[in-house]
Amino acid sequence: MPAHHTVRRRRSRAVASTMALAAASAVLTGCTSSGAGDATEPALPHVHGGFDYQLGGAYTPRKGVDIVSRDRTASPADGLYSICYVNAFQVQPGERNTWPEDLLLHDGNGDTVIDKRWKEPLLDIGTADKRERAAAKVNRWIDGCADKDFDAVEPDNYDSYERSHGLLTTADAQAFITLLSKHAHAKGLAIAQKNTAELLPGRKKTGLDFAVVEECGQYDECGDFADAYDDRVVVVEYTDEGFAKACEGWGDQLSIVRRDENVTPPGSDDYVRETC
Repeated sequence: MPAHHTVRRRRSRAVASTMALAAASAVLTGCTSSGAGDATEPALPHVHGGFDYQLGGAYTPRKGVDIVSRDRTASPADGLYSICYVNAFQVQPGERNTWPEDLLLHDGNGDTVIDKRWKEPLLDIGTADKRERAAAKVNRWIDGCADKDFDAVEPDNYDSYERSHGLLTTADAQAFITLLSKHAHAKGLAIAQKNTAELLPGRKKTGLDFAVVEECGQYDECGDFADAYDDRVVVVEYTDEGFAKACEGWGDQLSIVRRDENVTPPGSDDYVRETC
């Protein structure tokens, strides 16, 4: 697996109040949305297509797979709908020195705010200027995805505000993803909402096209995403329980795969891949 990448496990669902969602929507009101009119309408993944999540290392997809997600450092799957993973809201381990210090989020004591589970500093997207600067770097990665002929981009950690100790808001996250959506669309790429069910109401204003969801079966969220994106949802489950629930409720509607936690390639001792 690429040294810079760690698979993103689904965090417990945040409790978002109606007031918080309303405030976030208010901030976005008046913003230009996806910018889709500026470019050719991006292609979207098939509904209920065969899916494989290959972030831990690329390999030849099995027969029946239509949709593949791979890390931005990999090449797209030949002839299949290919999604390009980028860690857009946090900094991969080992890449901290590639970011200006003032674009890393700091608390009141001046300490960098870290996602402790993944040992990743959070990006500071709390002002318009910082969002623009951070987006400029992430957008270069999106350019790379487009240059490789990926079909879509999957920006991870949309929910980083949950780990910001109140320093970032849902409105900050939505404003930042809007910048990425506009750029992806300008490059002819679709863009996925990654997890973060509480921000589904803002999906149209932010320009998001479909969803990549981890453990929606485990957390009883598959229906929320299915309704929001008209079943254009690809699902990754990491446990027997979550996989069984996803397949029982949504196996005939959504693209669902069970993978091992590190999404390793075949030949690894940890490799798991099952479909409904």
